[in-house]
Amino acid sequence: MRELSNPPDPNPKKPKLALPPGSCDSHIHLFGPAAKFPVDPLSTYESRDQLAETNIALQERLGLSRAVIVSGGAYGRNYAVLEDALKRFPQRYCGVALMPNDTADAEFARLTRLGVRGLRFISSARGMRQVPTLSEAVAARAAEHGWHVQFYPQQTDIIDNADRLLALPNRIVLDHFASVPAEGGTDQPAFKTILRMLDSGRVWLKLSGPMRCSQQEYPYANVTLLARALVAHAPQRLLWGSDWPHVNMNDRQMPNDGDLVDLIAEWIPDAATRRQILVDNPCELYGFPRPA
Repeated sequence: MRELSNPPDPNPKKPKLALPPGSCDSHIHLFGPAAKFPVDPLSTYESRDQLAETNIALQERLGLSRAVIVSGGAYGRNYAVLEDALKRFPQRYCGVALMPNDTADAEFARLTRLGVRGLRFISSARGMRQVPTLSEAVAARAAEHGWHVQFYPQQTDIIDNADRLLALPNRIVLDHFASVPAEGGTDQPAFKTILRMLDSGRVWLKLSGPMRCSQQEYPYANVTLLARALVAHAPQRLLWGSDWPHVNMNDRQMPNDGDLVDLIAEWIPDAATRRQILVDNPCELYGFPRPA
């Protein structure tokens, strides 16, 4: 049976933290309108409509200027929702797509012009039949268009996938703290693996979705230890993302997006480093114009 995800908190707080101009939310999903964009028949979940217009209003509330739309797994390899938003709001968004393996080079080129900058793979351990798992052949074709590979691990399986990812010609972006279980702290082998990957100079990591790697509820205190260690290690290749609209949280406390922004001050206490992670790094990776 397909589960309907609970909606995000409809009353996001105004954050106490003032974000620097040009700040980017590097990980959001969009859904709907459902009548126009039905989910994949194999999807185990669906979401109420969470539209680009709603997200832009949220950006304004939180002090953000732009965002990266990541194709939601509920749509399988269909990126029509992403394409629609990029066409309508090219100044606000760029994208990362879940791609069919047989995508033509001309389609890669067309999507590049629209603002797609990467393709996403999801660990086979997540058991999502409708989405692509890691493919060297597709990654190599994407690299010809300057696309990075975004990979969503499962628990500690970044250990098993690290060398395979590093062998790709693309830059690599790891979702949601690379899914490293926060309960294991910074001495666990999976965390040491992502530090090694960051040291390659080709790997980026998203400080996003703390609820995806911690069993705790807000403020996800055990994630703060991981975040601070990553910020100390490689701030030049970190990104921040909200993971709005926080799908598949039906058995968890729904975070308020204003609270998630205020966590940034806990994770990244230094203002100059916050600007690097929120503004400069997204400009470098995604090609957003730098703010004046």
